Amino acid sequence: MQNINAGQVTTTTPPILRLAFRPLFLGGTLFSLVAMLWWTVFWLHPMAWQPYGGPIWWHGHEMLFGFGSAIVVGFLLTAVQAWTGVPGLRGGLLGALAGTWLLGRLLMAFGSALPPWLLLAVDLAFLLAAAAAMAYPVVKVKQWRNLMFVPMLFVLALLNGASHWGVAMERPELALQALHGAILLITLFIVVIGGRVIPFFTANGTGKPRQPPLRWLEVLSGGSMIVLVVIAFTGFSRLPAIIMVPLCVGAALVNGWRFLRWGYQYSWGIPLLWSLHLAYAFIPLGLLALALYSAGLLPNVSIALHCFTVGAIGGMILAMISRVTLGHTGRPLRPPQAMTAAYILILASAVVRVLAPTLLPAFAQWGIGIAGLLWLGAYGIFVYHYSPMLLTPRIDGGAG
Repeated sequence: MQNINAGQVTTTTPPILRLAFRPLFLGGTLFSLVAMLWWTVFWLHPMAWQPYGGPIWWHGHEMLFGFGSAIVVGFLLTAVQAWTGVPGLRGGLLGALAGTWLLGRLLMAFGSALPPWLLLAVDLAFLLAAAAAMAYPVVKVKQWRNLMFVPMLFVLALLNGASHWGVAMERPELALQALHGAILLITLFIVVIGGRVIPFFTANGTGKPRQPPLRWLEVLSGGSMIVLVVIAFTGFSRLPAIIMVPLCVGAALVNGWRFLRWGYQYSWGIPLLWSLHLAYAFIPLGLLALALYSAGLLPNVSIALHCFTVGAIGGMILAMISRVTLGHTGRPLRPPQAMTAAYILILASAVVRVLAPTLLPAFAQWGIGIAGLLWLGAYGIFVYHYSPMLLTPRIDGGAG
């Protein structure tokens, strides 16, 4: 992402409301710490806690639509300024958007006695407003290439609504399948955005030539993920193994081949780069795990899904927001040294969360708890070091 300087902002606009990445990166990561701590304690020591939808649905929903959606929206509404040259959402409107997101999180945790339609309306309002805010600058400058993110945000909102509907109508299979669809859709965001920025960042950071993208490979990698979003929403078990296995293996091969062309071998000395590459590598790994599940060789689909959620989504978010925050606060692209440990911790969290229930099923409960603690360590390091950057003006005096 490139920076644009739209001039000096008025001193009456607090820094936290000067560009979308500030409140949504900070709010999203802080919320992930609270939600993951709450979930880890509940998992190791079950208690009489009944949030809206029940603890298991709440955990999946909030890590996707609380944490994940906040970061996706914060990234897109910041990037669209650089892509279009139109000043990004800021000030009171940005505060209202962030406030809507926060209200949704509070209602999900403490609003189980309220009418379900109220929780649904507030929760959907954030993504629908974000889609409108994304559409405005893209349509204004007729930059149709980036318009695709608007329907993607709408589909994410529809999946959120479907999951809420499943809870309200006491249809747990629908509520769960909508969450599975959201996992694959957020992974699709990573496939699209990662394909744009990872090879670019790698070439710039290493001085190595960048291989031009292969059009057919780009289409197959994204197209296969779109198909899997639909399948996830309708139910992984609906299709026979003879269809699912080749589809998942094919998606893994095209996404893996694409990844191998991005120069990962040159990135090992640069944490801001290898963290991106290793997080993306969890996508083909998750697709292979999904193929194994479809073939009956893995006991449950959770193993594949956590490759996507903890490894790809959790890892990529941490790598991206630590880079974006530096660039958009006017700082050199040199993260605090402790962030290297954070990148290692989040990748370790993914490995433990995926492998512990598979290899050591007798210790699965503690393995999941350890994975949660590793997540807390990784994102705790980010919040500690990056909160001052997000709360204070750019060090170069620029806008944003």
